[in-house]
Amino acid sequence: MSVTSLDKDPDNLTLTLVADFAAPAERVWQLWADPRQLERWWGPPSHPATVEEHDLTPGGDVTYFMTGPEGEKYRGWWRVATVDAPRSLEFTDGFADEDGVPNAAMPTTANRVTLTERDGGTRMEMRAVFDTREQMDQLMTMGMDEGMREAAGQMDAILAAG
Repeated sequence: MSVTSLDKDPDNLTLTLVADFAAPAERVWQLWADPRQLERWWGPPSHPATVEEHDLTPGGDVTYFMTGPEGEKYRGWWRVATVDAPRSLEFTDGFADEDGVPNAAMPTTANRVTLTERDGGTRMEMRAVFDTREQMDQLMTMGMDEGMREAAGQMDAILAAG
């Protein structure tokens, strides 16, 4: 598996995943930039994602839903803040209701993805920042940390397939 670490830091309200890939940054970037590739890994294996809207430009939106084992749908959204292809991406990630409307009662996270050349391949760092300790605890209880590890763990196979 490409995931080399997953660090929960409650003092700084961050969850950081680091993964190393034997592929150039431009190829790893496509896992984010191509909605069909994104949906192959964004959800954990038990909850595959379907990307509905994918505007990876500053101010753009990405909307998606994950489908659970019993067919239940969990909707989410991103609001894209910055894009520096193929090096970095910043977005806010949140939950949505069944109609795809952002759910203000649920926490959001500020996310930064960086891709750097390393040892002939690419290191990806995904950092989620929470607003409060309570929000971080709520999302950890929902399995965000393990879901992130499982989701990113699918990236190697997509890269290997070309």
